[in-house]
Amino acid sequence: MSLKDQFEAAVADSKNLPERPDNMTLLKIYALYKQGSSGDVDGKRPGFTDMVGRAKWDAWNELKGTSQDEAMQQYIDLIESLK
Repeated sequence: MSLKDQFEAAVADSKNLPERPDNMTLLKIYALYKQGSSGDVDGKRPGFTDMVGRAKWDAWNELKGTSQDEAMQQYIDLIESLK
């Protein structure tokens, strides 16, 4: 099974976790997903009034420079640990 197939399986699994992860874990899942699927963050940081968008952007931006393959593997490992 290729890394991309494993990543897509983990994305499907993430929707069926036994319990909802805490907010910090959810941000990590989001950031790893975006880095793995899109690469480095682009665009401007959301404004002060968009707290959720800003937190997501910041979490994704922290992974800048991480390869897409590395982010996919970290995503897979994180979802596996939450099952």
